[in-house]
Amino acid sequence: MSLKTIKILGLFLIFLLCFPLHFIYDFLPNTLFSIFTPVNESIWEHMKLIFTSYVFYGIFDYLLLKKNRISFHNFLLQLFLIPLIGIILYLSIFIPIYNNFGENMLISIGLLFLIILFEQILSYYFLQFKEIKYQNIIGILGIIMIYIIFGYLTYKPIENYIFFDDSNSKYGINIYVK
Repeated sequence: MSLKTIKILGLFLIFLLCFPLHFIYDFLPNTLFSIFTPVNESIWEHMKLIFTSYVFYGIFDYLLLKKNRISFHNFLLQLFLIPLIGIILYLSIFIPIYNNFGENMLISIGLLFLIILFEQILSYYFLQFKEIKYQNIIGILGIIMIYIIFGYLTYKPIENYIFFDDSNSKYGINIYVK
């Protein structure tokens, strides 16, 4: 199996992983899952899908790379940077569409697929770059930092439409609008 094949496989597995991750908190509501998966239908909470599906798939990705003896570099750094870039890109495209046309599930899911495709292409090239100094430390600290931010903003969301769940009239995990 080549790096290209692993990245194509990753495109579909990451995309499919988003769907069960979307509903985990509904079935198993607890603090741990509230940090890693969406707790409501706000735009912001869905960014956890982009990040968590990529990071969770990263375990499988790493094992496949090792099993197939594929040379790669900067794995942990790309595990942090690529989904972060995906979130920024998703929001940059989605928010203007949302502001002008409102919510459309087909557009949201289609855009998610395109973002994951872009992430896999970036990852393909990033893993082939020359080893970056301190990439493991930066990658691990970056992933931890992102989940601290996700956790904090789940329990203390900013009162902005990106954090607002229209379907339940609330912000974050339990802040209802009266």
